[in-house]
Amino acid sequence: MLSKSIPLSSYQIRLLAVLVLVNFVNFAARWVFIPLIPMLRTHLGVTDAQLGSLQTWLLLVLAVGSIPFGFLADRFSRKAIIAFGIVCWSLATFAGGFAGSFMFLLIARAFVGMGEAAYAPAAQSMISGAFPVEKRASAQAIFASGMLLGGAAGQAFGGIIGPRFGWQSALFVIAAAGLVPVIAVMSLQEPPRGPSSEVCPIRKLLTVPAYLAMIAGGACITFSSVSILTWGVDFAVTYKGFSLRQASVSLAVIGLVCSLCGVLFGGYVADRLQRRFAFGRIIAIAVAFLLAAPFVLLAIQTDDQMLVLGALALAAFFMSWYHGPVTAVIHDMMPRRAHATSIGVYMFVTQLVGGFGPQLVGRISDLHDMQFGLQIAVAVMVCGGLLMFLVIHFIRRDGLRHQCLESFHAEPGD
Repeated sequence: MLSKSIPLSSYQIRLLAVLVLVNFVNFAARWVFIPLIPMLRTHLGVTDAQLGSLQTWLLLVLAVGSIPFGFLADRFSRKAIIAFGIVCWSLATFAGGFAGSFMFLLIARAFVGMGEAAYAPAAQSMISGAFPVEKRASAQAIFASGMLLGGAAGQAFGGIIGPRFGWQSALFVIAAAGLVPVIAVMSLQEPPRGPSSEVCPIRKLLTVPAYLAMIAGGACITFSSVSILTWGVDFAVTYKGFSLRQASVSLAVIGLVCSLCGVLFGGYVADRLQRRFAFGRIIAIAVAFLLAAPFVLLAIQTDDQMLVLGALALAAFFMSWYHGPVTAVIHDMMPRRAHATSIGVYMFVTQLVGGFGPQLVGRISDLHDMQFGLQIAVAVMVCGGLLMFLVIHFIRRDGLRHQCLESFHAEPGD
């Protein structure tokens, strides 16, 4: 039976709006350097593999920090941890503008990842705690829209400001803007969470087969998605004849419009499917990536600029379905007091494995060409989509909540 739709409260709207803003400024700080890659290549005299390692090390630090920060977020003030993350990535982005060597820039970008590790599990835990189970994917999708909007804005900003005022100026301005949400975060009231009896050891989480399969699929998806995003602008400039400004702005608009529509639509579809199947949200993830792959390949292969943009628009729409449902599914599986920890573990593995994507694709570019490297990334993405069917198998066999975690769910049905 379908549950009656309940309007959002003012508290839910405010919490979600503040956390969307946090996600926006974070991903603006992460992706502002993408259109700056050609300038950094000239300024620092580095290879594509080295440039790819900037994103790799950011994700590696993000991965390593995710587990301890997720652990802390399930036990202490989540909003204080989020505020720490904001300050960390803003200062790191600002420091990057002073880089006179590749190593200095590498260290600065790595600390941006530390800030992300602090805020993401805590923020997602707060959202799932504030919204009913049947709306989790939609709420998490709205949160993810901040990531997509921020990434597109950062990319467009870097493409406009970098060529005119220098790549350093782009980093300075983004860093200053990043500090804006701190006061708003600290004024939030934390949503309730389960009693301390729900605190679950990490080793227990790793005995859930569906969760492990999700981690494997997420690692493949992260590897491919980050690789495509990292090298998209440079590939369009080098292989498709776009100018830097044209590529930056065009891809940013695609990211803004198509990914935003995709993440919101994907969250809605996932919640609707979940009403009919215990694995409904996983169906949305798997199908979306299998639909996206042919369009990415078309964009890589064609020489028609309009066809490149059109194919990437459709690919971005389907790829962005992933962001809301994945967090909702993991939280559905876990006790409330394990929400941040389970996301932290998930991020640790997916970012650790996926973080090597940009560097590996850059290495393939140095040895062969970028086109072949991106084709490899698409093949990995298909593997990630297929692994989601393994998650469905385990959920059908064991149920959405595995029996090994039953004792940690203090309130049945919570």
